[in-house]
Amino acid sequence: MQHQDVYQNLVSNLRSAIGILELDKNSQLYRDAIAICDYLEDPIFRIAVFAPFNYGKSTLLNAVLGNRTLPIDLIPTTGAAIHVRYGSEPYTQITLSDGRKITESGTNVLKQFAILDDQRRMRDDVASVHVYCPHPFLQTGVEFLDLPGTNDAEAQDALVRDQLLTADLVVQVLDARKLMTLGERENLRDWLLDRGIKTVVFVVNFLNLLEPEDQKQVYNRLLFVAESFRAELPNNVSNLYRVDALPALRARLKGDVSAAQSTGLAMFESALQTIVAVQQEKLAIRFPRVEAIASQIKTAMQAKLDAIASELEVAETKRNAKIEIKQKAQKLIQKGFSASVSDFQSWLYLPKLLNRYQSEVADALQQGTFNTWECGAFKQAIQDYQQAVVKWVHQACEFFEHTPPPNLLILFPDKPEVILPEPPQQPSNSKQPRDNAPVALATGLGWILGGPMGAAVVGGATYLFNQTSTTPEQTDTSSTYLEQVSQAYTQAASDYLNRFSTQAFSILHNYEEIAEKIINIQVTEAPLKMTTQRHHLQLLQVLLDNLNQELELVNANLTT
Repeated sequence: MQHQDVYQNLVSNLRSAIGILELDKNSQLYRDAIAICDYLEDPIFRIAVFAPFNYGKSTLLNAVLGNRTLPIDLIPTTGAAIHVRYGSEPYTQITLSDGRKITESGTNVLKQFAILDDQRRMRDDVASVHVYCPHPFLQTGVEFLDLPGTNDAEAQDALVRDQLLTADLVVQVLDARKLMTLGERENLRDWLLDRGIKTVVFVVNFLNLLEPEDQKQVYNRLLFVAESFRAELPNNVSNLYRVDALPALRARLKGDVSAAQSTGLAMFESALQTIVAVQQEKLAIRFPRVEAIASQIKTAMQAKLDAIASELEVAETKRNAKIEIKQKAQKLIQKGFSASVSDFQSWLYLPKLLNRYQSEVADALQQGTFNTWECGAFKQAIQDYQQAVVKWVHQACEFFEHTPPPNLLILFPDKPEVILPEPPQQPSNSKQPRDNAPVALATGLGWILGGPMGAAVVGGATYLFNQTSTTPEQTDTSSTYLEQVSQAYTQAASDYLNRFSTQAFSILHNYEEIAEKIINIQVTEAPLKMTTQRHHLQLLQVLLDNLNQELELVNANLTT
């Protein structure tokens, strides 16, 4: 199975986890996670060389490459992570932070972009540096990574720490004159062991500068340190080598094979070739550091899961309390609203309206004061009932944060039209002159008869009677007519109240339907933020489960 196939799904899950965690891009976990993903997607075998400044890292690599490929000096020089890969012709490619690439033959351009400035700081506009060399060892799919010296600047240490995570083999250069300092031991633990990086080889430099007796003593002490480090290397391959870097480089430049052999370079190169040949076939060497970073990501995901779950629990408790309050309020508002509507409907019930207002309407019609009557106590009663109904709806709108509906507005029907009966005819034997015959005028207030007759007022209808004596027959006719007039006004009042009741009931019913939707609004719906958090929680859990599953699957594939 190809390397990319084994780790492809795991890388995808790791990147998804990084995304949902929304890590600070400057945080160590984010940088480590991105580095490990890039590392898994790159099939090249990377050998990183690191040490404090002036320990001879670049010199050692130049000796292996057989020329002065990398910048070396008596002061800290390497100001970038320099990737050395195979190329048919030597050339250098600088990638700047803005994406621009600078490609030149040879390596002279490194002096401009890959060394420290006068303040011993790295350039901040350089994204990556690649050097291509026609070396047979590189042609096997190997890349050397020359890292800046440690213990010189915080930015350089951070860069080294990040890059070590992407190395398949780490070569740590030691200075025989200083043995292993406390800082080196801490870096060994924090930068390598704790991050699952166990494929480490130690190279001791400058041993040739010590007296023979001191050389033996120092080497034995370093051998003890190296053996205590549980390196994961092929059988019969040591994890400690002596290489006198500068003499080895000089011998290589002169082509003196014998001199190069005496510096320990050949034995170191042989070990590198053996390690690469064996480890390139073992995909499992990358898994420990992947597992270490994945463990941190899983911890961060679980912490975020717990935080969201806790926040949701608190929000749910508060929401349930609010729902309980709203449901109680809903019941009270519904009860008050229903009672107010019922009272209004009872008042609008036609028999009650007729019993209460029919005679008043009839009198007002006869007296010509209908408009005054309509805008008086009758209108006030309607407004009182309207306000009693509407106040509950307004309370519901305020409590449930709903837009108020149009106000309840009970309209009056058109003014009633009174249809009066024809007035009675005067007897033919009347002594009244013809030109004084009675005339009926329908005015809404009554009618008037002309002629030499007296006036009698009955219920607002005015009659003019002949002042001469009337016959019993005439009196009966007049009484009947007055009753008919009174009945006409009473009927007009009944029609008016009937139309009013029907119209008011319809308006009230429509308003009631609108109000019921507001009062009985669904109060259990979760707020948008809680819904979003639940979705976030579910997604986190799915990604965490997928990551665990993929780690188990990769581990199973690598161990079978």
